[in-house]
Amino acid sequence: MNITEIAKSVDIIWVLVSAFLVFFMQAGFAMVATGFTRAKNAANIMMKSLMDFCVGSIAYWAVGFGIMFGADKLGLFGTNGWFLSTANPSNPDGLWQFAFWMFQVVFAATAATIVAGAMAERAKFSAYLIYSFFISLIIYPVVGHWIWGGGWLSNLGFVDFAGSTVVHSVGGWASLIGASVLGARLGKYDKDGKSNAIPGHNIPLATLGVFILWFGWFGFNPGSTLTGLNGSIATIAVTTNLAAAAGAIAALIVVWLQFRKPDPSMTLNGALAGLVSVTAPCACISPLSAVIIGAIGGVLVVYAVEFFDKVLHVDDPVGAISVHGVCGTWGTLSVGLFAQTAYGEASGVGAINGLFFGGGLHQFLTQLVGVVSVFAWVGVMAFTLFYTLKKTIGLRVSPQEEIEGLDLGEHDLASYPDFQQTTIKSYHLREM
Repeated sequence: MNITEIAKSVDIIWVLVSAFLVFFMQAGFAMVATGFTRAKNAANIMMKSLMDFCVGSIAYWAVGFGIMFGADKLGLFGTNGWFLSTANPSNPDGLWQFAFWMFQVVFAATAATIVAGAMAERAKFSAYLIYSFFISLIIYPVVGHWIWGGGWLSNLGFVDFAGSTVVHSVGGWASLIGASVLGARLGKYDKDGKSNAIPGHNIPLATLGVFILWFGWFGFNPGSTLTGLNGSIATIAVTTNLAAAAGAIAALIVVWLQFRKPDPSMTLNGALAGLVSVTAPCACISPLSAVIIGAIGGVLVVYAVEFFDKVLHVDDPVGAISVHGVCGTWGTLSVGLFAQTAYGEASGVGAINGLFFGGGLHQFLTQLVGVVSVFAWVGVMAFTLFYTLKKTIGLRVSPQEEIEGLDLGEHDLASYPDFQQTTIKSYHLREM
C-alpha cells in the first residue's frame, strides 16, 4: 500500500467515525424533544425520530444524494448518481463514495428530525413520515447542491462549512411552516391570545439529549473537513466547544435576569444555539470569535422563543425554530463578520476576511443572499407539502387523540404504563 492509498484509508476512517457521531445525534434529538414534551407523547416522538432516519435514508439513497452531488444542471440540482450508482467497491475512489454518502445521509436525517420537536404532540404519524421522505428526497438536497454540490451559491462564494444553513436553517424554517400550518396544541393559547406554559415531563432526559448532541457535534463540524489529515480539525473542535459553552452561559444570564430564576430548559437551548451558530463559521474563525458568536446565539434564542410564542403565536414545544432557524441564520451571517484568512486557509475554506477583519461587506452580502434564497425555497416547498397533507390525509390528530396522548391514539401503548399506579402508591405511602 502506497502513501496515497494510506491517506485515502485515513480519510475514509475519519469520515465514517464522524458519520457515526452525527448518527448518534438522532438519539440526542429524540431525547430533547421527548423531555421537553409530555409523558403521554413520549413513544410517538421517539418513533418519529427513529423513522425519519429510516425513511430519509431510503429517499436520500434513491434520489436525494444524486440531486445534491450529481452532475450540475444550471447550478440548481444534480442529474446523476441515483441509488448510489457512482460508488464502486473495486477501487479506493469508489469506496470513498460509500463513506461520503454515509456522512451525508446522517446530515440529511438531522435536517428532517429537527421538525419532529416543533410539530410534537399533535401531528399525525403518517403525515410526518411523508414529510420526512420528501425533505430527504428533494427539499434538503436542492439546498445542499446549491451550497455543497457545486451549485450557484457555492459559485457565488457563499460559505457554510458544516451546515448552519444547509442543515439547521432548512430544518428550522420547515419547522416554522409545519408548526404554523398545523396549529397550536389544545390549551396552549387562551381566547385573548395569552400563552400558557405546557411543561415538559423529563428535563433530565432533555439534558442527556443535549450532552449527546454536543458530543455528536464533534463529528458534525470537524468531520466536515472530510479528511483526517487536516490539522484544523483541532481548531474546529475548539471553536465548536467554546461556542456551545458561551451560548449556554449567555442564555442562562439572560433568562436569570429576565425571570429571576436560572431556567434549565432555556439554558439547554442556549448550548444548542451556540452549536448551531458556530456550525457555518467554525473552520474560518478564531476561538475568541467563536465565544462571541456562540454568546450572541445564546441571547438570540431566548428572545426568539418569546417572539414566536407570544407575538406570532407559533407553538413550538422545543424551540426548534429559534435554535435552528434563527441561530442557523445568525451563524451563516457571522461568516461575513468574523471570518479570518489565517483560519480559513488552514481548513480549506479559503482566504476570506469578514467585515470585522478588513474584508468589507462583500462576504456578508453573499451570506445574506444565501440565507434569503434558502428561506424562500424551504418556505414555498414546505408550505406546499404541509398544506397538501392537511387537505388530503390530514396533518393533525383528532382532539380526543391529542387529549389522551399520541402514544395511545397512534401506537396503542403507553410509554410509562406503571406511572399512574406508582404515583398513587407513592401518595398512599406518604399518607401512612
